[in-house]
Order: sequence, then structure tokens, then C-alpha cells
Amino acid sequence: MNKELLEEFFEYADGHLYWKKCTTQRVKVGTIAGTKRADGYYVTQLKGRLNLNHRIIFFMHHGYLPKYIDHINRNTSDNRIENLRPATLEQNQHNSKIPKNNTSGVKGVDWKKREGKWQVRITVDGKTKSFGYYNDIDYATFVAEAMRYKYHGNFANNGKEKT
Repeated sequence: MNKELLEEFFEYADGHLYWKKCTTQRVKVGTIAGTKRADGYYVTQLKGRLNLNHRIIFFMHHGYLPKYIDHINRNTSDNRIENLRPATLEQNQHNSKIPKNNTSGVKGVDWKKREGKWQVRITVDGKTKSFGYYNDIDYATFVAEAMRYKYHGNFANNGKEKT
């Protein structure tokens, strides 16, 4: 990416890119650049290349492009610069939603039928680590959240909505 080229074609305001310069007859100056994909990410074509809008916005503001960019509130359509931060793949995965196959409703807590207890497991340094079995789901939830904050720091996410 080239910062000067991006600033020639786009203006940033309130989490959106706006066209400053026409690239085709379909592009109108002052309109929001890009289209929203099914996964919520906005993408924009420039010079024959498809780009994720959040990556363009991050680059325009910081002058560099990290390998991964995390949406702090997990809303992939929210490209406000204050919602974007550089991340490693692992950090980005820490800030994820509750998996669809989760049956407890609590991130990192699963019912283990054989033991008849709730197990707490989270990923630490790329490996799944167990933090014990518990009779009470509320206590298992407390342990899971505490371990996430201890090991995941600012990227800790309990699967609840952020604003």
C-alpha cells in the first residue's frame, strides 16, 4: 500500500472511507467506498486490487500495516480507527465470539459427562490448557474469565457483546 495513493483516493470520517476521486463511472465522489461482505467486512477495489477497508484505514492513520488487525468490539463493520488495533493471530483469536458449538453458553466452559462436571479450558501460547473441573457453572465461569484476563490481557474476551 502507498499512503499517498490512498489519501489521493480516499477520505476517512467516522469509520468509513469516502471517495475523493472517481475511478470508474460507478464511483461518485463523496460516497462511501466499498461494499459490505456477508461476514461484515467492507471491501473496496482500487487499481484492480480488492482491499479490506479496515486495513486501508489503519494504514492511512499509522503508516504501516500489521499482519493482523483486531476489531476491539468484534464488530467487523465498525472501522472507526479507535476500534482497530494491531494484533498477532493468537491475540486476534482471543478476542473472538463464543463458538457456535458451545453448549454451556460460557466461553471456555464445557460440560464433561464422564466427570459430571464443568471443565474450564482456554488457549495459552497456542496450546489448550485445562484449569480444572467444577460442580458449579458460576464458579467455572469465574475461573474461565479470570484465566482469560490473566493470560490474554487486553485481548481477553468472554464472548459477551462489547460496545
